[in-house]
Amino acid sequence: MAAYTNEELAEALRAIESTIAKCEKTLPKLREGSPQQTLTVRRIKALKIAVNLIEREMEGSQCKG
Repeated sequence: MAAYTNEELAEALRAIESTIAKCEKTLPKLREGSPQQTLTVRRIKALKIAVNLIEREMEGSQCKG
């Protein structure tokens, strides 16, 4: 896996969290059970997993340094 600086990880984290917020804002406007609603729910879940992985990587790099 490529090595990233904490600054790069922090910037990626901000971008992903912004995207999550935008998706969560649009979610109530989507019709229940529609493909768009399903896609948005899955996208939010995937982005939250990405946030968790980035945070774990940032914590791990702090322990090493």
